[in-house]
Amino acid sequence: MKAAIHPEYKEVEIRCACGAVLKSKSTRGEIRLDICAYCHPFFTGTQKIIDTEGRVERFKKKYAKK
Repeated sequence: MKAAIHPEYKEVEIRCACGAVLKSKSTRGEIRLDICAYCHPFFTGTQKIIDTEGRVERFKKKYAKK
């Protein structure tokens, strides 16, 4: 392996738009995110299914246990 060709692997702060700060290691400097696991609707449980055509209800009705 050649010496001094690899980038420096250092500890960095990952900042989200919601204000969460995570520490990790990377070859980049500071990392900024628009959305993270702390504010994403899927992970926080605030995700809502928007059903304008009744597809979810039809699916539940079709595959409901009889």
